[in-house]
Amino acid sequence: MALSIPLGHYIPGKSPLHAMDSRIKLTMLAAFAFALFCTSGWLGLFFCVILLAIALRVSQAPSLLVFKGIKPLLIILILTFLFNAFTFGASSDAPWVLLSGNNLSNGSINGSLSWILGSVKIPESIPLLGSFGIRTLGAINGLYFVIRIALLIFATSLLTLTTSTLELTDALASILSPLKYIRVPVDDLATLFSITLRFIPLTAEEVDRLVLAQRARGAVFDKGSPVRRMRAWTPVLIPLFVNLFRRADQLASAMDARCYGATQRTHLRVMAMKSSDIIMGIGIVVFCLLIALLL
Repeated sequence: MALSIPLGHYIPGKSPLHAMDSRIKLTMLAAFAFALFCTSGWLGLFFCVILLAIALRVSQAPSLLVFKGIKPLLIILILTFLFNAFTFGASSDAPWVLLSGNNLSNGSINGSLSWILGSVKIPESIPLLGSFGIRTLGAINGLYFVIRIALLIFATSLLTLTTSTLELTDALASILSPLKYIRVPVDDLATLFSITLRFIPLTAEEVDRLVLAQRARGAVFDKGSPVRRMRAWTPVLIPLFVNLFRRADQLASAMDARCYGATQRTHLRVMAMKSSDIIMGIGIVVFCLLIALLL
């Protein structure tokens, strides 16, 4: 069955990104997210796109599968753009504004690019139906926010595609290990994170199977009124929750049979950072910090 949601799936490979220490990859993802949400211009966003494209090329992961990670949040991204773009105060007599970083919220056009676009004028608003219309500067800002969120989703999908759930769990436990001194259950938190991440694709596959089974029985999910469509999902949601609770009971029984929590956890493989991983990690983190602070 095709992977409907890549988040949580792991595709084995021999690329440099697969072989990199998982703690370094988590640190680079955190630095990339920091750069995305701290940069104040399109130039910084452009460098983030270049960095992600290079990582995608190095990972040798299927591009289409990485881009599928945006599917669950597609509605949220569309609403984000629409709420910023449309307005009820549009007017045909609206003045024209100079496209520069000074009149865009959050610095959507970086000051270093203002010399390119500083002479471009656009209408402040475009009416479509009465006073309802498009706010041009809001549309640009909305597109900026959508691209920023999408890049973070792509980076997270790329991490899970090149790193197994066990490696992510061990990396998270290692990073949070100093919290053990204040009696924080780090191993339990890491295990919880691992189980949650693993259940995401399993739940998506379960939904796909139930939808196909109901369609084979004549169920229709995309026709009729909204109330009728919601009722059509009832034969899917009820067995879905039953199967999830059954799977959770089986998982709890398996963990008890393996004496989970009775003794201190041991690891079959001891993580060790290579010098090349450390150098690459430091370089990416520094690059992301420069994007966040300077662009």
